[in-house]
Amino acid sequence: MSARRVRFPVAVALVVALVWLSGVSAQNEPAGIKGWQKGKGWGWIWGKDDEVGALNAMNADSVRAALSLAKAGRVYDLGVTYSRNSFKWPGHSPGEIITFRSPEGVKRQGDHDFAVSATNSSGTAWHSCALFMNDNVATQIDGLGHVTIGKDNHWYNGYSENDWGGNWGVRKCDATTIPPIVARGVMLDIAGVKKVEQLPSGYPITPADVDAALAAQKVRLQPGDVVILRTGTLRHWGKDGSDHPTIKTYDSAGITLETAKYLVEEFGAMLIASDTSGLEVAPALPGQDSFIPVHKYLLVEQGVHIGEFHNCEELARDKVYEFCYMATVNKIAGATAGFTLRPIAIK
Repeated sequence: MSARRVRFPVAVALVVALVWLSGVSAQNEPAGIKGWQKGKGWGWIWGKDDEVGALNAMNADSVRAALSLAKAGRVYDLGVTYSRNSFKWPGHSPGEIITFRSPEGVKRQGDHDFAVSATNSSGTAWHSCALFMNDNVATQIDGLGHVTIGKDNHWYNGYSENDWGGNWGVRKCDATTIPPIVARGVMLDIAGVKKVEQLPSGYPITPADVDAALAAQKVRLQPGDVVILRTGTLRHWGKDGSDHPTIKTYDSAGITLETAKYLVEEFGAMLIASDTSGLEVAPALPGQDSFIPVHKYLLVEQGVHIGEFHNCEELARDKVYEFCYMATVNKIAGATAGFTLRPIAIK
């Protein structure tokens, strides 16, 4: 037997072993993800006029790879129900939903001729509502114009308040610039790994917690992933998040700045979400230069969008950790986030 014929099977065996040890098949490797650098992350790399950030990394190949994960056809609703009673982060205004037109009002007021005309013998009418709410409530994705830093109050890519702010919303990096998202999603069930119903109030999720979840769930992160961390907070949302004291108690668990950097710079997370109103641990750990250092790092410095109040309870129940994540946001000009969303995970 020649030396050449001996080496070939050994080489094949080594490749097979490496693939097996990785826990991820070759077909699930990232498909042509561009822009991310290990140890650095994303950053302001997409040009001086960019308003999209790390979501630029999505492409036709990555979308097809994500869609290929939807094998069973099981759809998980990641959105929470919002009402005027729902819990919110204290920095945002409450919401109100008011009936603007009702069947009785339409017919009584007679200010719509077509509703009271002879051609409406069936008595057709309608409901419509006026919504008065914040653009950062319920299930949401923070836009890159949401957080500002510095004396010039600039946000991602150097857009500043003097140049691009105003009384009718931001004019750069508003919600309309968040593209439809179709990507591989990974849910890290931190509460589940720790065998608790929910993480304690103010619990800081560390890189070690991320590693423990990856190992327990036998999943690997890839550049271009949407990473969702479960704290268990939304176990208490109920019908519409009206139990404010309980939700507030657990809503403060979240990732640290070190963990945000770990997910972005070591793994290439393109969007990071959680089941809380703020993603990051609160209050911020000592030694930070911001009261929300994770938001500052992700939104301003890295151009990585943040997902909040993503409901992972059904995913955790079924032990679904890898899936096709899909989300589209409200295209409301000037809004600083896509809010009251209904993203889905398809397995």
